[in-house]
Amino acid sequence: MIVINNISKIRSFKNPVVALGVFDGLHRGHRIILEAAVKKAKKIKGTSIVLTFSPHPHREKSLYSLKHRLRLISELGVNVCIVINFSASFAKMSASNFIAKILIEKMRSRLVYVGDNFRFGKGALGDCRLLANRAKHDNFTLKIFKVINENGRPISSTAIRNLIRASKLKEAERLLGRRVSVLGSVIRGSRIARALGFPTANINPHHEVIPPPGIYAVQVVFCNKVYDGICYIGSRPTVSVKKNKIQVEVHIFDFHKKIYGRFLEIQFVKLIRGDKKFASTQDLSKQIKKDVISCRKILQPLH
Repeated sequence: MIVINNISKIRSFKNPVVALGVFDGLHRGHRIILEAAVKKAKKIKGTSIVLTFSPHPHREKSLYSLKHRLRLISELGVNVCIVINFSASFAKMSASNFIAKILIEKMRSRLVYVGDNFRFGKGALGDCRLLANRAKHDNFTLKIFKVINENGRPISSTAIRNLIRASKLKEAERLLGRRVSVLGSVIRGSRIARALGFPTANINPHHEVIPPPGIYAVQVVFCNKVYDGICYIGSRPTVSVKKNKIQVEVHIFDFHKKIYGRFLEIQFVKLIRGDKKFASTQDLSKQIKKDVISCRKILQPLH
């Protein structure tokens, strides 16, 4: 997939089919739009393009970092992803100018696919009605997708964020259409877990929404391979004298590679227990051994 990060480098492609939106989380509703754009582009021998924005226009904490979002978009078979830097100056661009200067002048859009709740332009005044009116005059076809519902409620990134923060992983998983996951780079830690007999990869999740503190059975995707593991999210109350920031650590079973600076994806399968303070590091180590056994049993049927 070609990624274009600079607005000045946006250009036209053959028969562009443009999916327009933030697409934070790539949930089931988003994927319907993107998959339809990919399918249509193939049918007309054109180019499927996702036009998205970063950081989040509403200043929300993202479900996924830009790198994670790009990975998921690429997996859907999209040809090109244009990422517009949602800066203070770009936020001042009117909805009409966005259509004229970017969709028409730069991209020469032929088909535009969008969700019916998408808003854009200065003050978020642009909507599907404006796009429909301009489509008649600017010779592009607009396809509007209705928001899909789950149990009578619209699937939205906001709803998924709230479910993840409440540790309702299965409910969030249903809305996403895949497991809740975090993509992050491996950073150097304090090696406390190694001293306890369970070396972990410390993860910088790059501002992604993460589940609440606790111990989780997980699967880890690294270099296109899937490994079983156990993930800790918390402030290390047993070994820290002062209250630390929340840490994300994963112990990958039967894994001995050095992966500092590399990216890996943690897929959350099940919450084992909440975070708690133990009377000693010996007690903590004993509990971790039990947690590892529990995680192995949970993950074994997945193979």
